[in-house]
Amino acid sequence: MDPDTIFQFSGLVAMAGWVTLLASPLIPAISDRVAGLFVPALLSVAYVGLILAFWSGAEGGFDTLDNVALLFETRELLLAGWLHYLAFDLFVGAWIVRTARKEGIAFWLVLPCLPLTFLFGPAGYLAFVALRAVLPAHRLRPAN
Repeated sequence: MDPDTIFQFSGLVAMAGWVTLLASPLIPAISDRVAGLFVPALLSVAYVGLILAFWSGAEGGFDTLDNVALLFETRELLLAGWLHYLAFDLFVGAWIVRTARKEGIAFWLVLPCLPLTFLFGPAGYLAFVALRAVLPAHRLRPAN
């Protein structure tokens, strides 16, 4: 499969995971498996395949910013980096939803953290950490 096709397909797969997360109050067990396990694992398989196939022939590295830029001049490794973001951001989003559910944090309070995590990974994580810090120890409702 060519990189452009993998890019298109991976975006659709990731979006399916995020939609599942948004529906998690209705289907928590399915959401946990799809968004927290299956989709990140599928994206990770594609990532590992690209790394195995193209890493050894690439120039650059992680020791300087210029070398990171050089590394990502290889389209397949740029795509691997993108898959890395898609997989990890979704994994963190699923963790946020599971953690909120376990701690009894109302889903509507978590909802703004999800698009932040989808678009700006660490910012969404930080928003959730801040939310947990400002909420009282005994949440609005007991965890199931």
